[in-house]
Formats: sequence, structure tokens, C-alpha cells
Amino acid sequence: MQKISFREALNQALKEEMARDAAVFLMGEEVGEYNGAYKVSEGLLDQFGPKRVIDTPITELSFAGVGIGAAMNGLRPVIEMMTFNFCILALDQIFNGAAKMRLMSGGQYTVPIVFRGPNGAAHMLSAQHSTATENWFVNVPGLKVVSPSTPNDAKGLLKASIRDDDPVIFLESELMYNMVGEVSDEADYVLPLGKCHIKRAGTDVTIISYSKGIHHALGAAEALAKDGISAEVVDLRTLRPLDMDTIAKSVRKTHRVVTVEEGTPMAGMGAELAYRIQHALFDQLDAPVTRVTSLDVPMPYAENLEELVQPSPRDVVAACNAVLYRS
Repeated sequence: MQKISFREALNQALKEEMARDAAVFLMGEEVGEYNGAYKVSEGLLDQFGPKRVIDTPITELSFAGVGIGAAMNGLRPVIEMMTFNFCILALDQIFNGAAKMRLMSGGQYTVPIVFRGPNGAAHMLSAQHSTATENWFVNVPGLKVVSPSTPNDAKGLLKASIRDDDPVIFLESELMYNMVGEVSDEADYVLPLGKCHIKRAGTDVTIISYSKGIHHALGAAEALAKDGISAEVVDLRTLRPLDMDTIAKSVRKTHRVVTVEEGTPMAGMGAELAYRIQHALFDQLDAPVTRVTSLDVPMPYAENLEELVQPSPRDVVAACNAVLYRS
């Protein structure tokens, strides 16, 4: 195993896939000369040249559309969004183009494209740069949605996403780019899409999350362990399609569920999970599924208010105590 940062893991994945397949190219704002807004694409321009690492104007709608057209004609574009908050401008291309093209062409076209970049809040970037956008994308048939929580998962899942023949939304957390963790040094390390990962085994309560929320869940599990509570932490990794088999196995073991997400509560991932679990596993539950989300407000700029709005390990502990009837 190697110890590298989240951004370095993504960089390795891009470098390996571009070396492996000449059809893979990277396009987006500042990905070339500037080495990426968050340095994920550092060194790629020097290695692969300007025909495969392409700087674009600040026009998300246009370069998303160019990428979709390229994917329909045999290439495998990776489109970097400087932040998924700016992806709003490209949603028509993604929702009505990439997601629906296989169906609308009767299977004549596939769209093997990855849209990747930072999602959710970072630190004091205010409302227009801090939206957790995953709820938008999981609502669209034809898209796959991936949101890794560790450098190891980031590398393996990005490689799998680039190789997938369907459009993939790959959501990264800006706050995790500097996170250092162990990453496989296998020659070709790929993780399957659509599979959960048990980040911590437990018997008393299941905490389900993804991306940054996993670290809140693990922090809560550590705190609960001091009180003799054994929490199992399930990392979704892929939000669409959902691995309900792994989730169901955990629920049958613990009989209590807490979901954690950075997004706001209305029509969120936790709401979908709660419905699916209570619909399919109602008799296995000893308490209602409880959600931990951000508050239902635009993200404030002030540091203390930004912290107040977002979920924390303390919130997750409180939710776990509630489903355990300890509060």
C-alpha cells in the first residue's frame, strides 16, 4: 500500500486510464496550463499534450455538450467541473443529452463520459459554491452517481467510472483533497460500481453515509463505542445504483438505522434510503429510520454559521441514541 492524498489518488487514476486507453481525455476549466483548480490534473498536460488535456472557456453548457458528442463518437471524456455548483449551467446537456441518449437512440449510442469535480461545502465559500448536488443527479434515470470517501476508493472508483459505458457523475469533496490515506499499489486497481463497503463492523445500529458523511459516521461510532454501543458504518460509495443487498444484510443484524448526508432534508438520499428500508425490511426494524442532514437553508458564509448548518459527529451520536431509545 502507498500513502497518498485524495487528489493524488485521483491524479493516478486519470494518468493510468489515459495511458491505458488513447480514447480517454480530460477537458475543463484550468485543467491544463494551471494543472487544475485543485491540482488533480497536475502533470497531465506535460505527459499527454494539449489534444488530450484541454483547457476550456468558462462555459459549462458548451464543454459538457462537446464531451457528450465526443463520447457518442467513440471517445471517453472526463469532464472536470471546477465545482458542481457551476454544473447547474450544464444540466440540460447532462439530463436531456447524456442520460437519455442510449434510450432515445434505441441503443445505437452509448455515452461513456465522466463528469467529476468538487461537490458540497468547502470552507466559507458561501451559498453559491456550497451546494450538495447529489440529490439532483440520483433522480435522473440513465446516470450513475459515485461519491467516494477515501483516497483508496477515489482511485478505484474513478478508474471504474472511466471504463463504464454509461454517463457517470463523480462527486468529490473539496475538503478531502488533502486527506492522506492508504491506497492500493496494484498495477490496475479498480473497484466495482454499485457496491457498498463496510467501513466499520458493528451490531447495535447501522449508520449509512458516503463522502464526507462517512467521517462524521466514523467519529460518531468511536464516541458511541466508549458507551458500549457498537455501530456499523456502511459507505454507499455508489449512490445510483444502490447496493440494497449489503444495506439489508446490515439492517438484519442491527435492527436500527441512521442515515447521514451533507445535503438538505427535502427529497434527499436519506429519505430514499428510509423508504426502501422501511418498505422492504419493516419487520426487521426496532425503531424508525432516522436521518441526519444539513439544515434546510442556503449555506451561510460566516464560519460559525456554516458549521452550525452542516451535520457533525455529535448530531450522528444524538440520532443513534434516539433510535436506541437512550435519549
